[in-house]
Amino acid sequence: MGRLLRLPMQRRAGDQLPTPPRAVIVSASVGAGHDAVAHELAERLEEAGVIVDRHDFLDLLPGPAGRILVGSYHRMLERAPWSWKLLYGSLDNHRMMSMQASLFTFLAGRRMKAILPGDTSIVVSTYPLASQVLGRLRRSGRVEQRVHTYLTDFSVHALWTSSDIDAHLAIHQVPAAQARGAGCAGVQVIAPVVDRRFTSVTPRLRRAARARLGLAQDARLALLVGGSWGAGEIERTVSDIEAADPGLTCIVVCGRNETLRERLLAAGVRHAYGWVDDMPSLMHASDVLVQNAGGMTVLEAVAAGLPVITYRSIPGHGLTNAAALDEAGVATWVRSQGELAAALARAVRPADAAEVVALPGVDVVDLLLDSADLGHLTVRAASVRAAADHAAVAVEHLADQATAPMEYVR
Repeated sequence: MGRLLRLPMQRRAGDQLPTPPRAVIVSASVGAGHDAVAHELAERLEEAGVIVDRHDFLDLLPGPAGRILVGSYHRMLERAPWSWKLLYGSLDNHRMMSMQASLFTFLAGRRMKAILPGDTSIVVSTYPLASQVLGRLRRSGRVEQRVHTYLTDFSVHALWTSSDIDAHLAIHQVPAAQARGAGCAGVQVIAPVVDRRFTSVTPRLRRAARARLGLAQDARLALLVGGSWGAGEIERTVSDIEAADPGLTCIVVCGRNETLRERLLAAGVRHAYGWVDDMPSLMHASDVLVQNAGGMTVLEAVAAGLPVITYRSIPGHGLTNAAALDEAGVATWVRSQGELAAALARAVRPADAAEVVALPGVDVVDLLLDSADLGHLTVRAASVRAAADHAAVAVEHLADQATAPMEYVR
């Protein structure tokens, strides 16, 4: 008899590959920080083999309510910052937080439940009002999955806190301590997720970035930001920096605030840009970041090895973040114009290894996978991280070759 041949098994018509697990991330297009965290977290979960659904909390509100909410907040910051400070302070207590949670659960609870399919394994919120609604749904049993709040700020307002949320993920020990003090459950310190292009700056990367952006190699550069809305006293900050250190050149990113950009250009600020797609290059080119809100830009600067100063903070969360960042040693809080010159001088001097800021913590993807009993995917996530680290090294070695000026601002 002939030899028995073992043929590959053919998949039967009814057979299916295992369905990948699903994650749902709820963010909000209020500024850019909440969405930026959601985007980076989604990419990393997808790399680990998870299907990710992203939703904007503003879209879950009825009719124009989402647009009205964000528009009102924007107008407060732009036209009457004191009003935002008063509202922010008045909401920072459990009674007002509970009222807000009840209101927004009434408005968005049904739609929030609808975006969580039965196969959802991981639920993450990067926006406080979304967390409040998810917490209420969790308490009532309408959401069975564990719910995680990713605390995007360095300070923890009452709106971020909920005893009904399973885990609060903090990006440093300082906000973690604040969250525990507020009675939050499952507080853990995680390593922040930022765009992988924000690699630690080296002399080679700085030279290449300045060449691409058409900036002088011997210049001393201060990068100014006011978030995606260009909020705060940006023009006064430019004047204060020029007075404190005439040798510094200001580069201002105005975000979507074209009116601010036009005013700065008319006042003679050469490097005033709108919405910037290549912030990593701007950070690699700069000597110090001056900011006023304490949002995602600070975490990106830390990842890029760029010293950070907080100055002329916007009211409300800008001030509380300034205090928390200063306490953590992440960003120096300059409280007056008289302190600015010394702070700038300390920031732009060459730093030794002991002065480099780091934000260590648990890998958030591994934490989320383990919490959903998906630990078998952590090996895949680790291999992707290793490949990303290898790619970053390769990019640095190629940096000297990428010296042609390029268009990078929309």
